[in-house]
Amino acid sequence: MNMHAVQGDEPACREGRRGVFRDDEGLTTAGMALALLLTLALVFSAAQAWRIQSAASEVQNVADAAALAAQNEVAEFMIVVRVCDAVALTLSLTSLAASGLGLVACCIPGGAGVGQTLLSAARSVSEARATFASRATAALNRLQQALPFVAAVNAAAVARANNGTANRYLAVALLSPLTAPSIAVDDDDSESVEEAVSGGADELQEDANEAKRALEEADEAKKTAFYHDCGAAASGASPGYCLYERAAVKAGLSGTANPLCHSVDTWSFSMAMARAKRYYAARLQQEAPENDSVEEAVRSVMRKKMFAYAAALVNTGYVHETDSSFDAYFPLMPKNTDEMRATSLYTDNAYPYGDNGEEQTIMHAWAGCPNAGDATAWGSIQLMESEGFVTCPTCDFTAASLGKVFSASSTIDNGFEYHYRIVADQAAKYQQAKNAAAPAIDAVKDGSEGLFDALREALEGAGAQRIEATPPGSKGVVALVANVGSQAADAGFSSLFAASGGTLRTRAALSAATLVEDPGGEGESVIASFLDNVAADAGLVGGAADAVLGCWSALLQGYSQGHSALVGAVRDGLNGLPLMESTGLGTWAADKLSALIESLGLAPANVDALRPVVVNTAHVASADGSAIGARLVDIKRQAVAFPLQSLDLFSSLITGSESAALQGAAGLSSGIEIARIEISGLGISIPITIALPPCVSEAASDLVVSLADQVRGIYGSIAGVRVWE
Repeated sequence: MNMHAVQGDEPACREGRRGVFRDDEGLTTAGMALALLLTLALVFSAAQAWRIQSAASEVQNVADAAALAAQNEVAEFMIVVRVCDAVALTLSLTSLAASGLGLVACCIPGGAGVGQTLLSAARSVSEARATFASRATAALNRLQQALPFVAAVNAAAVARANNGTANRYLAVALLSPLTAPSIAVDDDDSESVEEAVSGGADELQEDANEAKRALEEADEAKKTAFYHDCGAAASGASPGYCLYERAAVKAGLSGTANPLCHSVDTWSFSMAMARAKRYYAARLQQEAPENDSVEEAVRSVMRKKMFAYAAALVNTGYVHETDSSFDAYFPLMPKNTDEMRATSLYTDNAYPYGDNGEEQTIMHAWAGCPNAGDATAWGSIQLMESEGFVTCPTCDFTAASLGKVFSASSTIDNGFEYHYRIVADQAAKYQQAKNAAAPAIDAVKDGSEGLFDALREALEGAGAQRIEATPPGSKGVVALVANVGSQAADAGFSSLFAASGGTLRTRAALSAATLVEDPGGEGESVIASFLDNVAADAGLVGGAADAVLGCWSALLQGYSQGHSALVGAVRDGLNGLPLMESTGLGTWAADKLSALIESLGLAPANVDALRPVVVNTAHVASADGSAIGARLVDIKRQAVAFPLQSLDLFSSLITGSESAALQGAAGLSSGIEIARIEISGLGISIPITIALPPCVSEAASDLVVSLADQVRGIYGSIAGVRVWE
């Protein structure tokens, strides 16, 4: 029927009231009305189809969540493995570090007590490591056998948490691979190193103590020499006679020509030698008679001869000293007439002589003697005594005239030669003691060299003795989830434009997840937090053992730092030892150990967190290599090629998952003690426990069987075939 609007003259205001949705002009046909109805029906039908597909696809989201939940258990297991590895590795390094510290202590004179304490602690830590590693690997093996069950139960719990009025989810999870190689770790070499160091400790201590005794004698000699060179003046003693004081008073030396040391630690024998050389050179230059008498003239001549002889003699002296050697020569002047006769002063032709006119030969002290006019030749004191010369009545010259000059300053404490002789004597004792200490020091160094080499080899090997695992699920997990709830197809979307009365029945989906490393630092935080608690529980026990516990604590807290943590821990341990002593062996051994640790270059531990991520099931199945994985890959390929063909996919997965889960279910409780850190003698007993999800303790094997049976029933109802197991 056609409808035609009648046109006519109408007021303009009526035209304005029609608005945009009313028009008296145009036409409407039955075809147009039908097109509108079909369009609306298609729109609402498409929306209904989308809603049905959306409701049906919710099972895929739940399957993804179940797969992630199952794989999360594997991730947490790997955290436990890395914690156990951290404890075992740090116990190995601590034992070896304690043996190294004990070796250093045994190289220190008097360090036997500290050394034995450190070695005893090293032995205890080594035994604790062996016990812990054995128990931890055994518990981890049991736990990884239970992983399929734990993963299956956690996946089922997550699926069940999504149940609602119209949803009832069932889930099973299959780890890939289902089985895993046994976790094992070899014994380290810490015990053998400790035994080797303990075996050589007594000999090292004996040699170190011998070196100490010799060097104590050397130190005493040096202190005595220092006091007689300048220490008396530095101490403020009165009158403070010493080489420094005598050189200042008698020769007028000062400043750099006559330095004053206030401590034996900054003094050396070379200072005394240099002072003596400057003193005699100055006295020779300054010597002059104090008055015009013949007697004073003779004494001045004798003093000048003594100073000239002494200046030449001390110039042949020397001091050569290094950190490891000492060689010195302090030549001695004669201290009396008899000793003078053994020198060149006795044989030098330095004195005039001649006939006195009475058929007697007279020798004079010097050519200026008033009675020396008869002198015709020059001779020695030896000649005078051997020929029986007559003594000059004017200068009264005899061998004793020269001998008394040396004797006067050598036998009383206000004489320069008196203190010089003491310094020279102490230099000889010092050298003898240093020479006696050198073989003992070399014996300590040679004896410990092999022990340090053994320690190096053990530390290098410790990095290879690790607790590592490739548990079930290391390749990933495949989760099968079914929603057995039913709901009306038009629920929440009823419309006159779409058919109603249909029902959404059982829906099922597959999902897979695998682990990837996340370097974001969360893994380090988790491990560090646990290890910090272990370090705090270790506490302190007092004495040298604190150094060992402090070393272990530093290694635990710096586990992810690897080499730098070990270097810092050993450095802290060395700071607690009495390294500053006379032999230098403590410093040498500490430097040796520090250089050894520095050269190792241990790699930092991998503490990245493992996170589960959803992946294509084909990736997990193909990585597995098992019969079930190969079956899954084959079925997926067939499903792609023949999408309408019924394939026995779920049945194979359910059977494998059920079998693995039941094997791991036995004996599980709400928590498992992996191992206990027990260090005898140090009072340490710290458990490492993993808490299982609450759903595990609430579930049992019958849950696994029930879930598997229900999912098989679902498959049979859809495929028309019931597979009995």
